[in-house]
Amino acid sequence: MLAPPVLAAVWFGPPWVALLDLLAVAGMGWEWGRLCGRGKFATVGALVLLTGISSVLILFFDIHLATVAVLVAVAGASAAGVAARVTREAEPVWAGVGTLWLTLGAVSFLWLALGPGGRDTALWLLALVWATDIGAYVVGRALGGPRLAPRISPRKTWAGLIGGTASAAVVALVAARLAGASGALLVAASVALAVVAQIGDLAESMAKRHFGVKDSSGLIPGHGGLLDRLDGLIAAAMAAAALSVAMGETPLAWR
Repeated sequence: MLAPPVLAAVWFGPPWVALLDLLAVAGMGWEWGRLCGRGKFATVGALVLLTGISSVLILFFDIHLATVAVLVAVAGASAAGVAARVTREAEPVWAGVGTLWLTLGAVSFLWLALGPGGRDTALWLLALVWATDIGAYVVGRALGGPRLAPRISPRKTWAGLIGGTASAAVVALVAARLAGASGALLVAASVALAVVAQIGDLAESMAKRHFGVKDSSGLIPGHGGLLDRLDGLIAAAMAAAALSVAMGETPLAWR
């Protein structure tokens, strides 16, 4: 349902990919604000939304201001936590950490998408996360077996984790061939990011269990909310951005 417009925005690049990212962080901010407020969107929710939108806009206007965007995310998350404590609208830790999590995820994805080779990097990251989700679902459902984290997400299995990482490895091999990158290095990075994506999925499941809800919202009829669909991508994007900063280039450029 969401794949065609997402792929189109990434393919055509700025300003479309930035507008897509802005819509995503706004939607996720609204969802998180309501979750923290137990269904009410008030002061804390407004700070969550403002933090996400401000950080993404800074990066949109100048990719070289990535550090500023991150600092705004940290400051906004801190403000949300303080506001939650003062107003008692939400639990401070959940308000602050959630704000930082979704904002840094949106900033990381946009930074990768706007950087050198950004379109290819963004497409690889999307394909990796989607393949991980599909592989985990198909293999986990087919084989069953021991549960991965029964107290957090009873349906996830170790077989699903292996199936998801194997699917990510296949995506990496295809991407390496197309990009002329080192297959072994890209496979290793993709498998690691697949694990991170599934950890992100579990983290969102833990949050929903804490707040006693099935879905983050009903923004996507029949599919829940944006956080339900983007939890793995948020985590993978942050990890991929951190890896790119550490190595000085994105994994697709590794030779």
